[in-house]
Amino acid sequence: MDVREYLNILHIAERLKDTPRHCTTTKGRTESVAEHSWRVSLMALLLRNVFPDADMNKVVNMCLIHDLGECFTGDIPTFNKTDSDRQTEDSLLRQWISAMPAELSKDLLALYSEMDAQKTKEAKIYKALDKLEALIQHNESPLNTWSENEFELNKTYAFDTVAFSEWLVELRKAILEDTNEKINTEANV
Repeated sequence: MDVREYLNILHIAERLKDTPRHCTTTKGRTESVAEHSWRVSLMALLLRNVFPDADMNKVVNMCLIHDLGECFTGDIPTFNKTDSDRQTEDSLLRQWISAMPAELSKDLLALYSEMDAQKTKEAKIYKALDKLEALIQHNESPLNTWSENEFELNKTYAFDTVAFSEWLVELRKAILEDTNEKINTEANV
């Protein structure tokens, strides 16, 4: 890959820094997709010893790239995202990746295929962390930034996604404890 191709990829990926997500930070600032992807990646890095039989470098890579399609479509909250939205995002992402240098394109498309199939332990870990990070972020954000449906979603979302791992199930339960405490404490203020 020549330096111009490299820079062009980075310029498109930079869009995620300015792409707002549905969640807010602790101080109530709207977070960016890039911030979400960074923390999901950090979560994976920190779990190297929890999942010694998984290729955590691959999981970190999955976490880093998982929302690149939002460079083209923006962030659509999971509860609003339609099949049509997913198809548009996937199509634009694959067009962009296919235009990249062949080696890079091949590697990224293989990662996305593995992520989509949700058959490997690595893909399952990535997907669980993606969903759990959103829940953690909601617990950190002011309650008045939650949409009405998130009060129930924060209690029920992602239990099915973490079921393959006892450790992730325990993490999900701890997040639920935090959710319940937040609602009980802040809703009465």
